[in-house]
Amino acid sequence: MQGSEQVLTVAQMRAAEQALIEAGSSVEALMDTAGRGAAEWIWRIAGRGRVTVLCGPGNNGGDGYVIAESLRTRGADVAVIAAMPPTSQAAEKARSAYRGDVLGPDAARSGEVFVDCLFGSGLTRALSAEHVQLLTSLVAGHGQSIAIDVPSGIDSDRGLALNEDLPTYDLTLALGAWKFAHMLMPAASMMGTLRFVPIGVEPVAGAASMISQPRIAAPDAQAHKYKRGLLAVVGGEMQGAAMLAAHAAQGAGAGYIKVFADSAARAPHDIVVDTGRLSDVLVDDRNTAVLVGPGLGRRGEARERLAIALGDPVPVVADADALVLLGPRSLAGREAPTIATPHEGELVALERAFDLDGTGSKPDRAVALAAASGMIVVAKGPDTLVAAPDGRLACAPRATSWLSTAGTGDVLAGVIASRAATGVDAFTAACEGVWLHGAAARLCPPAFSANQLAAAVPKALAACL
Repeated sequence: MQGSEQVLTVAQMRAAEQALIEAGSSVEALMDTAGRGAAEWIWRIAGRGRVTVLCGPGNNGGDGYVIAESLRTRGADVAVIAAMPPTSQAAEKARSAYRGDVLGPDAARSGEVFVDCLFGSGLTRALSAEHVQLLTSLVAGHGQSIAIDVPSGIDSDRGLALNEDLPTYDLTLALGAWKFAHMLMPAASMMGTLRFVPIGVEPVAGAASMISQPRIAAPDAQAHKYKRGLLAVVGGEMQGAAMLAAHAAQGAGAGYIKVFADSAARAPHDIVVDTGRLSDVLVDDRNTAVLVGPGLGRRGEARERLAIALGDPVPVVADADALVLLGPRSLAGREAPTIATPHEGELVALERAFDLDGTGSKPDRAVALAAASGMIVVAKGPDTLVAAPDGRLACAPRATSWLSTAGTGDVLAGVIASRAATGVDAFTAACEGVWLHGAAARLCPPAFSANQLAAAVPKALAACL
């Protein structure tokens, strides 16, 4: 895993930096690399314009002094506001190397770009009221605002704002590795555009990863519909949801989509609907994956359909109503992978079903549920995560907020199930499905419908070939 693909906790990041130091680098050298790398991005935005850098007492403040000096030597009109004197040796050296103006926290300063280097990713306590006011006034007094590593006042591991009324930023520059706050709400919503500044961090064993654009091969020249994968979609009380999921699945790679429903009325002409007994459909040994849940309902018949679906010895994607009905007994004796796609409410229901207390951050909860249930867990929402029973964790990049409309979860389930039907492993199928879902949304116009989203999936897939 490359440095730009891993997502690290504060403890993992500190250990990774220490490993670089033990290999011959130094805190000062890493600070110089980070500061100069960040200054490159800021220079592109500000040029010779008026820049204000707010520096705190620690190494994040030291990064700020390096940034300011780099911009000053290029000709920018830069000044530092020192909220507090440096307290680390590396920050003191960076302060000594800076040849520009240093102002006090009460200085009135405005300009084109404000750079927040007050506190970094290790902060776990709330900011003082004075610091919140200082940040707010500086953001308001500049045309654009940039946070270095994470905005001040953010809990990096949990993605939480430690204060109310913190300002939002136009750009956040992640130093050395992505942090969970870059992916998790509400913090991620405050960061604007994200960019990465490498400092040479090596891959960290057991680290989470960022879900990136997958590489998907076109079907073999001699492929046929069954060779590409047969996905069985189990319908229920609300047939439209199953049809929507099937529509999305058609564009995600599987060669044959078959919906089991009570009636074929109003079904699209290009979706095969089987109105026979579900037990007959799911003993078809050509099935390579099953999707159950969209529109399933929660009555006795729904429980029976879920049990039959989980009895098929192929990967099963459980979504929507299936997640409310799912429990340890449902999975007893099951050997093939199961992928669960809960939103927050369904995640809580599954935690109760598997006797979990639901405490901790969203990554903690997803990993705990995956371990307790043996399922791949796609904890979806504006900050989607994919967790595996073996501890693997992947974080989706932020997707468009226009996804917050009815039916988009059915589309996601269909896309993941389709990828699973093609034969890739369940964790990979979940990650590919999440990426394709987000990419398809970016291809849609604002205020799109779930049907428009499903129709955009083939274009998203084409980008991966």
